[in-house]
Amino acid sequence: MTTSAAPTTTPTPRAGFETAIAEHGLIGDLQTSALVTTDGSIDWFCCPRFDSPSVFGALLDAERGGHFRICPPGTGWTAKQMYLPDSAVLVTRFFTEDGLGQVVDFMPPAGDSATDTHRIVRLVQCVRGRITFEIDLAPRFDYGRHPHQVELSENGAVFTADGQRMTFHVAREPEDLHKASVRVEDGDLHGSLELLAGEVRGVVLESATEGPPREVGAGEIKRLMDETVAFWRSWLSRSTYSGRWREIVDRSAITLKLMTYAPSGGIVAAPTAALPEQVGGERNWDYRFTWIRDASFSVFALMRLGFTEEAEKFGFWLGDRIRERVGSDSGPLNIMYRIDGSSDLKEDTLDHWRGYRGSAPVRIGNGAAEQLQLDIYGEALDSIYAGVSGGLPLPVRGWTAVQSVLDWLVDNWDQPEEGIWETRGGRQPFTYGRVMCWVAFDRGIRIATAHGLPAPLDRWTAERDAIYQQVMDQGFHASREAFVQHYGTDVLDAALLRMPMVGFIDGRDPLWESTLRAMDDELVTDSLVYRYDPEASPDGLRGSEGTFSLCTFAYVDALTRAGRLDDARTAFEKMLTYANHAGLYSEEIALTGEQIGNFPQAFTHLALIAAAVTLDAALDAARG
Repeated sequence: MTTSAAPTTTPTPRAGFETAIAEHGLIGDLQTSALVTTDGSIDWFCCPRFDSPSVFGALLDAERGGHFRICPPGTGWTAKQMYLPDSAVLVTRFFTEDGLGQVVDFMPPAGDSATDTHRIVRLVQCVRGRITFEIDLAPRFDYGRHPHQVELSENGAVFTADGQRMTFHVAREPEDLHKASVRVEDGDLHGSLELLAGEVRGVVLESATEGPPREVGAGEIKRLMDETVAFWRSWLSRSTYSGRWREIVDRSAITLKLMTYAPSGGIVAAPTAALPEQVGGERNWDYRFTWIRDASFSVFALMRLGFTEEAEKFGFWLGDRIRERVGSDSGPLNIMYRIDGSSDLKEDTLDHWRGYRGSAPVRIGNGAAEQLQLDIYGEALDSIYAGVSGGLPLPVRGWTAVQSVLDWLVDNWDQPEEGIWETRGGRQPFTYGRVMCWVAFDRGIRIATAHGLPAPLDRWTAERDAIYQQVMDQGFHASREAFVQHYGTDVLDAALLRMPMVGFIDGRDPLWESTLRAMDDELVTDSLVYRYDPEASPDGLRGSEGTFSLCTFAYVDALTRAGRLDDARTAFEKMLTYANHAGLYSEEIALTGEQIGNFPQAFTHLALIAAAVTLDAALDAARG
């Protein structure tokens, strides 16, 4: 049986209402990922890579985006969601009057070689009593821009569109002829399945496979689940962290790993696109790329937990990017890349999608890719320095790449730039960018000195010291008694919370303590931290935003280094209450406490790890 479907014809039962950002868990196979709602719907999945077009996109348009839902019929049930401990295997439990059932979602790791074949496995189980599950499979290929055909067979169905193929395999038993029913309507698959206590079934959605659907046994699905759980527990066992917040730190580490593209070592800033910083606003960006800054921070955080393999792989990826641009007038690095290292990030809009709860435009690609952001060189060199200090090798080609970065920076650090927040309001001499250029020279000098490597140390040292003096002379505003966003302004910027973390200034220096007090008064609200005041420092965009979760955890770190341990611990514990049910964080927190922005965000989870490690050590030291 073969039918065709237009990409926008069949509304979902939740038409016009996208599930709240926080009501999701994340699964993935280290090449792509999927978001699963607390009511059992996969409403975000890009294939075959993080930055590929979506197959399910109901997160951004419930009517036109496509979804894959498994849940009980009607509304007379409640659901709860959790991860199997120490794993990326997600369990959604459904409580009904007749029984308890659950859907276990996971993606078996896809390996280190890039592949178009990926599997979403959904184990369906009745735990107590009896329960009926309804299955709705409604793909919308290429962001819903390509119609698809579906062919139903005895063991499942095949969906095809514009050369892309998704195969739906069913785990079944002989008696299922009496338990299950399946139909195709307008190109989408709808089914129901009745189970009794102890019965286990499941389905597998697989991309880029040839041939018809095959019969999958329940035993095979359970074996795949056991192998996936074992993979994650084996990986997590390498963590050296045993502090006070082990559960949330471990969850953050797994989340960062889930956002790592295994074939290249690139880490996406988030697996989603166009989730708004203000619901109904225009600050909707595509984060499915590797930012030099975010990835450098991520590997630094993983290094602090003992995960060195990720740092080594990212180091090779970073070196390749630098060598590609040797001799370029615009600098040795772009600020971001696709996960395979390519730099084609042309920004476009999906005008046929309404956006998350009406937040338009829906942007894919990122027009900020070629901005000049000088801080990335400090973050990159800091991560390399951490890796080398942790025992990772620095090949000759790697040191040559470092030298080329610093030689370019000698001639280019003292110029206006767009800054860490990718503002579109014009270039400025941002203080944070200068501080991170100082970090770049400082780390290069340290590596060369410690390992006896050839370098123009006198030249690098002179530039490092010149940056330090310039920041002290022009970056500190006397009447505000604070370091400010850029020279010639009195606007505060939470990016500067990293100044003591990178060693530019001591956390108990009077200049820093007064800066922290100024931020307390202006940027901090009940321990949550805004990036800056867009009204005082126009960024070229309309609307406002929530508090930035990265900055909140950086605030915890800064409080710790300032010796304000009680304040730091209180702020950290408060921030933990804003995590969702699965321990995940988006980019920002709205005034209502709602999670907003792309989800989950690597920036937030890496900052959580850094704050926990720093605060743990300080509390231990304070206790003697």
